[in-house]
Amino acid sequence: MSTRKLLSTTHSHQIPLFVRNSIQSVQNFTTPPFIPRRPSILATNVIKSYFQKGLIVEARTLFDEMPERDVVAWTAMINGYTSCSNYTRAWMVFREMMNEELEPNAYTISSVLKACKGMKRLSYGRLVHGLAVKHGLDGFIYVDNALMDMYATCCVSMHDACMVFHGIQFHAKNEVSWTTLIAGYTHQDNGYGALHVFRKMLSGVELNPFSFSIAVRACTSIGLHTFGEQMHTGVIKHGFESNLPVMNSILDMYCRCGCFSEANRYFYEMHQRDLITWNTLIAGYERSDPIESLYIFSMMSSGCFNPNCFTFTSILAACATLAFLNCGQQIHGTIIQRGLDGNLALSNALIDMYSKCGNITDSRQVFRGMSHRDLVSWTSMMIGYGTHGYGREAIELFEEMVRSGIRPDRVVFMAVLSACSHAGLVDEGLRYFKVMVDGCNISPDQEIYGCVVDLLGRAGRVKEAYELIQSMPFKPDESVWGPFLGACKAHRFRNLGKLAALKILDLKPNMAGTYVMLSNIYAADGKWGEFARLRKLMKRMGSKKETGRSWVEVGNLVYSFVVGNEVDSKIDGVYQVLEILIDHMKETGYVPDLDCLMYDLEGGT
Repeated sequence: MSTRKLLSTTHSHQIPLFVRNSIQSVQNFTTPPFIPRRPSILATNVIKSYFQKGLIVEARTLFDEMPERDVVAWTAMINGYTSCSNYTRAWMVFREMMNEELEPNAYTISSVLKACKGMKRLSYGRLVHGLAVKHGLDGFIYVDNALMDMYATCCVSMHDACMVFHGIQFHAKNEVSWTTLIAGYTHQDNGYGALHVFRKMLSGVELNPFSFSIAVRACTSIGLHTFGEQMHTGVIKHGFESNLPVMNSILDMYCRCGCFSEANRYFYEMHQRDLITWNTLIAGYERSDPIESLYIFSMMSSGCFNPNCFTFTSILAACATLAFLNCGQQIHGTIIQRGLDGNLALSNALIDMYSKCGNITDSRQVFRGMSHRDLVSWTSMMIGYGTHGYGREAIELFEEMVRSGIRPDRVVFMAVLSACSHAGLVDEGLRYFKVMVDGCNISPDQEIYGCVVDLLGRAGRVKEAYELIQSMPFKPDESVWGPFLGACKAHRFRNLGKLAALKILDLKPNMAGTYVMLSNIYAADGKWGEFARLRKLMKRMGSKKETGRSWVEVGNLVYSFVVGNEVDSKIDGVYQVLEILIDHMKETGYVPDLDCLMYDLEGGT
């Protein structure tokens, strides 16, 4: 076919009218000339993209190669480091920028204030505040909000944060300003202050889901579920009951306030759940009913949610509380299978779980296999050594920790003192007590004094323990008198024991165990009238000592025992073994201590 035929008019088609009109309109339309962006703007956008993808080294390399760097580029670097929680580098970049004599803008100030908050460096924050005032940037609302957040985090009180808040004109305050102040009070465990601000926010300020979530957490910190229920009603009233973060915070409030029937009902009424929802309920039950926590975990695992590190941490804590070694080992296997065995928090939880389940060998193996350890890792291992009577090993671990450059805190010294107490290393424990006070400038609190009293009391140095109590700079509480009472009972210091028991009853008048111990001291002294008086008092008060319980894991099953239990199907075999043990005890010449025999409350025998 020739070209002429291809172009012949006899074979052409008419162009539709609407197409011709469209082409004509495009021809008549004049587009503005293309203006390319400056290289610095393009490079800044690439830097932001690098930080969003976690490519910190690449972002810094590109920044260093930029021939011209304006305040926007510097601010992008500061904000990028802050968003990656690399607060020290953000501060260093800010210092470099100030050395270049560039004037910061409001975004620069708000970004570097977040870095000061992350480092918890109040002096740096005050310096930035001064620069903001100097450059006239303290009137910008996001600068003022960042200042409030920094002061609320870095200061011991809310005074400075409130000063900034009250300096903002009322019409300029937005929901972020109010929510930041509420969050500041909540993080400082001042729930009443947070709710006071929230009530003020109700008058004239538009509420958002985040402010409700923070206010619910404030109710949780107070521990009064009545406030939480009112907040729950407010959530429904404002139409936020379908907002999942708000729903999760309400569930957490019910769990932390001990309202598990409400928490259960609310959980099953939720139309939408995420992993945080399940983790919240599992963690809540882990503290009060570990078996229920394991049951909820099995429900979650059979569904469409995969557990994360937080889930496993709560479940390992439940296994530790129940001493479910086999279950804990299965969880450990799942953690390894999912590639989470390098997680620091999980490793710490595994150390604690194996220790509380009586397997100190595996606890030590997890500890030694960690590529990185924090203060919690060392402390958990020391506590494990102490509870198993390995006082020397705990001391050696303490010295190793100090050599590694980690500074011990009050909890670490409590662990060492407790380990020395259980192992009978009195002189070593007293030496570490002196190191804590004189060498580390840590003032002992009630619990530390309680550890030292226990250390002396277990060794029979009851009078020294009493002298220490008398020399305390503050009034001792039950954490001090409790171990002292136990020492008096063990070493038959009855007069001091009665004194300790009476002191505890002054502090905790409803502690049934102390009434029982004091009445037994009276019984051992033959003071049956005092014994009867205390038991009648307990009966009138309705006080009853919590029943002791023991359990053992055999063949992947856990058997629980209480005194006088005759219901279990294997109880006959248990009593046969007990008879054999009693015979062995008699053969070895063991004489039971009957001076403080626990008398039955009802029968008086």
